[in-house]
Amino acid sequence: MKLESKAPQGPLGEKWTKHKFNVKLVNPANKRKYDVIVVGTGLAGASAAASLGELGYNVKAFCFQDSPRRAHSIAAQGGINAAKNYQNDGDSVYRLFYDTIKGGDYRAREANVHRLAEVSVNIIDQCVAQGVPFAREYGGTLANRSFGGAQVSRTFYARGQTGQQLLLGAYSALNRQIANGKVKMYTRSEMLDVVLVDGKARGIVVRNLITGKIESHSAHAVLLCTGGYGNVFFLSTNAKGSNVTAAWRAHKKGAFFGNPCYTQIHPTCIPVTGDHQSKLTLMSESLRNDGRVWVPKVAKPGLRAKDAASIAEDDRDYFLERKYPSFGNLVPRDVASRNAKYMCDEGRGVGQTGRAVFLDFADAIKRDGRNVIEAKYGNLFDMYKQITGDNPYEMPMMIYPAVHYTMGGLWVDYNLMTTVPGLYALGEANFSDHGANRLGASALMQGLADGYFVIPYTVGDYLAGMKAGEKISTDLPEFKEAEKQVNERIARLLSIKGKKTVDHLHRDLGHIMWEYCGMSRTDAGLRKAKGLIQDLKKEFWSNVNVLGGSSELNQELEKAMRVADFIELGELMVDDALNRTESCGGHFREESSTPDGEAQRKDDEFMYVAAWQYTGEDQPEVLHKEELIYETVKPTQRSYK
Repeated sequence: MKLESKAPQGPLGEKWTKHKFNVKLVNPANKRKYDVIVVGTGLAGASAAASLGELGYNVKAFCFQDSPRRAHSIAAQGGINAAKNYQNDGDSVYRLFYDTIKGGDYRAREANVHRLAEVSVNIIDQCVAQGVPFAREYGGTLANRSFGGAQVSRTFYARGQTGQQLLLGAYSALNRQIANGKVKMYTRSEMLDVVLVDGKARGIVVRNLITGKIESHSAHAVLLCTGGYGNVFFLSTNAKGSNVTAAWRAHKKGAFFGNPCYTQIHPTCIPVTGDHQSKLTLMSESLRNDGRVWVPKVAKPGLRAKDAASIAEDDRDYFLERKYPSFGNLVPRDVASRNAKYMCDEGRGVGQTGRAVFLDFADAIKRDGRNVIEAKYGNLFDMYKQITGDNPYEMPMMIYPAVHYTMGGLWVDYNLMTTVPGLYALGEANFSDHGANRLGASALMQGLADGYFVIPYTVGDYLAGMKAGEKISTDLPEFKEAEKQVNERIARLLSIKGKKTVDHLHRDLGHIMWEYCGMSRTDAGLRKAKGLIQDLKKEFWSNVNVLGGSSELNQELEKAMRVADFIELGELMVDDALNRTESCGGHFREESSTPDGEAQRKDDEFMYVAAWQYTGEDQPEVLHKEELIYETVKPTQRSYK
């Protein structure tokens, strides 16, 4: 089955403008007759809920945290892209579009990416009007810095707290609609299923995380804004609570999952130090503007950061600058990550484990002075020192790649609707804008673009086709059946009373995924991983030990339900990676590389989005394809040299 994106016809630069005119509208008096559920209150969810509330819809917003302010969007550090061209350095909407398509290794949908570049300029104006404290130049104009994969400075930032400041802006808009009575906020509520009535998404089932009560909520449309699934690897830069459950429940109800094997490995992460860790900490990609990445030319096992100064300049290999002179340390994340791994695999890694490279600011501090570097990155340097004990003003940081973001997600069409009518996916929860690799500072851009500027138009087009004022009762049998299945799953988990903790089994899954479905993959390794995951699933459902009960605050139960979904997702990720026998973006298939070791795409075989359909418990999923047609950009072998 070939999937249709429903992208409008006509010139690329006119598609979105024409589409906005052609969509059906809901008149203001009728908007108050429609209910919309928004699951997740990060940048995509908070901006969508605020925007739809402002328009007049009745919105119910759900998050499992105690406040929308705790969404993982706050963790984003370095910035948000927009094609404002304030630097007058050659940027444009088209260049942002082109860089994003190229950075994704020609595996993203042209129409969606161009729309993203178009609305990026509006995002900055919106956020400034909300009071987001972007960095400014001496004269008061907004400042920009460069990020990997681009040769222009288009990234707006608020020191190293950009995600937090943007979320506070969206949160303030959300709170205004809560105060106006247009948004009802449900905190400490986790979505455990989506409810379909006559094949359309009509509501969700949630668990109150304080009382354990299972509740149903109905609406005319459901928006999933629940982020990515990087925690399938156990160790990632994601918050510990980040999970795939909402998206996976939707997948099991008919929403196709697009490109699940496309996960992003971020090159600038504080290295793993031992099995005691439960997560990893990111150092912003913006640091590569001034930090130089290097390793010794000759292996120096156990070389510590405080001894780095003993390595003479001629004995250092600034490998990114050497291999990619045009982009240097600002190559895209997949290229930087893969090359850091190469250096460590050669035995030239640094630190106690040998799984690290240096990110050195000595030259920048000497050139610009410590005060300038402190003004740009002070809070990031402080965070690094608190975690590692090393002072990056006096010695290099040590970094190593880690799982950070997921480009895969629920398949959506141009309107952001999944294959289930009335069910939408926004932000990182969908697959649509980043292809096989996301450029830095584009996640915040996509989340806010979807929430502020896309979904207000496209959800109206769907709602206008139904009868205004029609109420959906949670007493319908479909809601009762969904609640019954949720309760049975919880009871089953609590009844196992095995010998292994949820974290133990989750860590085992993470080891399998990182070893065999991480930066580097082989056919044999993926086949081994599939068997190991199937064995792990059997062990989970026979030997997990979930303490406590269901009618109380029970974080072990929360984790168990999430890990059960991660195990199933992990198997699908392996299937997707097995099917895609090309190297693409951050997904290096060892059987497919160029003579100089770069990723080798196979455009004649894999120029498509892989969208997987759930067919039943322990049944193989069915692959559907959305052919990617490039009318404007000619796919070429990516080069940053």
